[in-house]
Amino acid sequence: MATIIDQLKYRYKNGDVLVKLLFINIAVFLILKVIGIIFLLFDIKAVDLITFLGVPSELSQLLNRFWTLFSYMFVHEQFWHLLFNMLWLYWFGRIFLQYFSGRTLGSLYILGGFAGAFLYVFAFNTIPYFVGMGHSWMIGASAAVMAIVMGASFYRPNVKLNLLLLGQVKIVYIAIGVFLIDFLSLGSGINEGGHVAHIGGTIAGYIFAWQYRNGHDITGWVSKILDGLANLAKPRRKKPKMNVEYRRRETDMEYNERKYSEQAEIDAILDKLKKSGYSNLSPEEKKKLFDASKK
Repeated sequence: MATIIDQLKYRYKNGDVLVKLLFINIAVFLILKVIGIIFLLFDIKAVDLITFLGVPSELSQLLNRFWTLFSYMFVHEQFWHLLFNMLWLYWFGRIFLQYFSGRTLGSLYILGGFAGAFLYVFAFNTIPYFVGMGHSWMIGASAAVMAIVMGASFYRPNVKLNLLLLGQVKIVYIAIGVFLIDFLSLGSGINEGGHVAHIGGTIAGYIFAWQYRNGHDITGWVSKILDGLANLAKPRRKKPKMNVEYRRRETDMEYNERKYSEQAEIDAILDKLKKSGYSNLSPEEKKKLFDASKK
């Protein structure tokens, strides 16, 4: 058991942001399940942690539980809800990381979660149909995940996935299909708040991709907040008295431009490979293709 725990700790510590998000969601699910079972077995009358961490639609309650705008996007009550969200996050998160940094992925996850929560609260306090349903609460990473799905799909719409029975399908068509399912499900009486939140995450992801193509990163403010919190959590160390060389950290925009340029170069080499064969590639092109295959 100790070995398994050590391996999980190592995997979390050395994993990228996507791995950390998966670990956090799964860990929160397991912890809440264990606490719930203990409360049930010993007949402990305590607060329902699921609803305590879920975002409420009632404004007065939301003001008293402001943290739920953040906490809800890591909470799942049902195993299948968790499983499907984590599979979508993993599949599209890996595609997303081919073009963006992990820092951007984490920031868009949170931004998508916020967008889903705000649209949910707005709808249940202003739109007559939802107001008539009364107040409720919401949990789940779906809105945050949808932001990742849309961000990846509309930034690189021509990327394809192999789907069972359908073969290769462009991810942008998958994203549009998921959005239509959510939109057409409004008014069905089933998971109404969830569908509204999904649409909020979808909008955030689409705007992110659209703005990033125009040179603007709408997740920048979230990244700055996360960086500030991370710096507060780090222990202060006394600076050594020595001369060091300063190197400016690569920005997300520079990182993305570099990755896009590298990918375009590899695509050009692959096109040449299909047309002329491997033997007609230059030594430099062969080396670049070999290096890319190892990443």
